[in-house]
Amino acid sequence: MELVYSIRNNLEHFFYTNLFKRIFFLVDPETIHNRMIKLGNFLGSNFITRALSTFLFSYKNNILNQTILNINFKNPVGLSAGFDKNALLTNILPSVGFGFAEIGSITGEYCEGNPKPRLWRLKKSKSLLVNYGLSNEGASVISSRLKNSRFKIPIGINIAKTNNKKTISLKSGIKDYVKAYESFANIGSYTTINISCPNSYGGQPFADAKKLDLLLKEIKKIPSKKPIFIKLSADLSNKKIDSILEVAKKHKIEGFICTNLTKNRNLATIFDKNLPISGGISGKVVENLSNNLISYIYKKTKGKFLIMGVGGIFSAEDAYKKIKAGASLVQLITGMIYEGPQLIAEINQGLAKLLEKDNFTSITQAIGSKA
Repeated sequence: MELVYSIRNNLEHFFYTNLFKRIFFLVDPETIHNRMIKLGNFLGSNFITRALSTFLFSYKNNILNQTILNINFKNPVGLSAGFDKNALLTNILPSVGFGFAEIGSITGEYCEGNPKPRLWRLKKSKSLLVNYGLSNEGASVISSRLKNSRFKIPIGINIAKTNNKKTISLKSGIKDYVKAYESFANIGSYTTINISCPNSYGGQPFADAKKLDLLLKEIKKIPSKKPIFIKLSADLSNKKIDSILEVAKKHKIEGFICTNLTKNRNLATIFDKNLPISGGISGKVVENLSNNLISYIYKKTKGKFLIMGVGGIFSAEDAYKKIKAGASLVQLITGMIYEGPQLIAEINQGLAKLLEKDNFTSITQAIGSKA
């Protein structure tokens, strides 16, 4: 069966990279993204298309199974926040092979986002430059749509501060986060507090430990049994990370997502020229920053926090680096755009082989093994 999976994945990879991607990359990236959302929504709407998607893209291996914080993950590969902003793909994501997914970012109020164009492909750097500015339908609309949903995989709810002038003060910003958090208190498997969006009005105020402390104090007043994660910027100094870790310990936060986009235009991994001034960069550009932060937090806290690794995952080897550095789970978007949807199965199958090669009988044994 492993051989059948390999043949299928190789064929799909060939057709995607040599045909479909060439066509897609001729079209504006946001236009393609919106069409893929519509297609995914349709594919998830009925049993036949879900079954077909499972046949084309799924992969299962018990060595990849983990139960973390009382949540079962059939495999460690998840969809990162930023792709399914309005939670329209939750029915199809299990069928294409994801072990979990994160929706959003979702803000307290409706958010139109930044003016277009706001998404660019950095082909030489194998990255995307993103300046959406947290566009989404808002917490009330999305939570109403999901409140009676039964998800087949763990779904994380990624919340952020609405991108407008009304949330610029500390008090109003906290109130906005609290509204989003409360709207999803009983929806999904975990909540991610995104304090690291590089594209919003007022910057990243809650990357400051004192302000984060005030935010978490209010968040913790709302009854919810779900674990809480904090999504970190790729550009924070170790000193700021240390301060955030102390606040996270104080409020018993379960883990971190490492990392969000980078705003640094001077990285050696950027090969494209004349980049727009605004926006954050994903993909291969952020890979080393992500890996370094995963390793730093894992070593610093001796594995106390659960870490999800995101940034620059284009292969099983890329994912394995993050896992061995200390990540229990990984997330991706950009790699799938450049390599194709079969990448999810390729990574999971590749991880199973890498684990067996290293004589691990479970993925949990590999976590932090090279930290």
